[in-house]
Amino acid sequence: MASGPKQPRLSSLQKGGSSGELGDAQEPLLNEVHNSENYSVLAAILPFLFPALGGLLYGYDIGATSCATISVESPTSSGISWYNLSSVEIGLITSGSLYGALIGSLLAFNVADFLGRRRELISAAILYLLGALVTALAPDLPVMVIGRVVFGIGIGLAMHAAPMYIAETAPSEIRGRLISLKEFFIVLGMVGGYGIGSLLVDTVAGWRYMYTAAIPLAVIMGIGMWWLPASPRWILLRAIQGRGNMHELKETAISCLCRLRGTAIGDSAPAQVDEMLAELSYVGEEKEASLGEMFHGKCLKALVIGAGLVLFQQITGQPSVLYYAASIFQSAGFSEASDATRVSILLGVFKLIMTGAAVLVVDRLGRRPLLLGGVSGMVISLFLLGSYYLFFDNAPIAAVVALLLYVGCYQLSFGPIGWLMISEIFPLRLRGRGLSIAVLVNFAANALVTFAFSPLKEWLGAGILFYAFGAIAVASLVFIFFIVPETKGLTLEEIEAKCL
Repeated sequence: MASGPKQPRLSSLQKGGSSGELGDAQEPLLNEVHNSENYSVLAAILPFLFPALGGLLYGYDIGATSCATISVESPTSSGISWYNLSSVEIGLITSGSLYGALIGSLLAFNVADFLGRRRELISAAILYLLGALVTALAPDLPVMVIGRVVFGIGIGLAMHAAPMYIAETAPSEIRGRLISLKEFFIVLGMVGGYGIGSLLVDTVAGWRYMYTAAIPLAVIMGIGMWWLPASPRWILLRAIQGRGNMHELKETAISCLCRLRGTAIGDSAPAQVDEMLAELSYVGEEKEASLGEMFHGKCLKALVIGAGLVLFQQITGQPSVLYYAASIFQSAGFSEASDATRVSILLGVFKLIMTGAAVLVVDRLGRRPLLLGGVSGMVISLFLLGSYYLFFDNAPIAAVVALLLYVGCYQLSFGPIGWLMISEIFPLRLRGRGLSIAVLVNFAANALVTFAFSPLKEWLGAGILFYAFGAIAVASLVFIFFIVPETKGLTLEEIEAKCL
């Protein structure tokens, strides 16, 4: 058993409205102590684990597809007659899940609050299952691309709902650690995808087995989410917005909270639910959300913070730097890493280690120190990479150091912290829509950087392009310093009241 230490929280408050404007003068919020968030560590694992499988499947798809495209083009081991694919057709296979993720993000905007976090994750698991099945059994290219898009819609829904569910169900003392662990699962999935893909790449029809391997995980995720309770905060939001019987929904929320916290919660669940209700009423969650509110007051500030973080997460060059990994290692004389798959596995393991380090310290050091320190390291590494391609091409070890510095600093900062903060920063009644916009920005920026990289490299050259990414990283440091708040140790309701 474990329990979080008592700390100042929102006091039990008289019900009051919130105008939603920045800088409103409110009565003091931290003048009493809440009931301690007692919880069982064992009980807290499963509400994280099953949603995190959505991230694991996303990462696995990235790793497996990089190997599957090699397999599907092989005249000897593809096992198909349509292996002679053009670059455009290979691009459709590779980016099909990305297009699906964009569709999933758009769908989430309209259905997330209606379905709830749990049912959205169940839907994502079903789409993962169908997408993997269709892709693995595809008789021709069009069917394969359809399967990739269906799988991608599951990615969009899962990457939208998983951080929300984890944020709303995790004890505040370990919320940052658990949401950051989701990024760890994404990287773990990538390493697993590269590993399984490298084992099957020379097998006849190996690409079919690569995609089939995702099916058991999708089934486990779906069954697990079916067994888990709904988010108590989502239930209470429906209660205070008059979308059901208040007493019945309140009892359901108490029951769900007891399941999420385990026996350690004792008889304090009703008091904790009462506090959540008081806090939600105080910050104005009883008002129905409208589309216009996304661009006013608190939600506008949250949207700027969330969308800004995930935008900088992509446009500081993360996909592009990894594109150069194989050539950098090869030029440095690491002959065992000359194969792109082995380089990917090597970098994936390093990413896992650095993400694990971020997970261990995020709730102790806070979000801002990790962002500021990590992005500063990214700036140094990007300018070092640019200098290598412009001036020091006879010193490849400098490029290797810069590459590892970039990957390590990214996994300490933007990698886990971006997803963590977008799950924390939006007001509850607008969290579903706000997070869907942030996820949409993430995937759209990823697509933009991926597709624009080659023409920009040809036009500017690698050195100037990395300098440009370095300048963007400097701009992201300014954004973080002046705009992004610290949310360490605060409940989600406190974040809305104090940080927005």
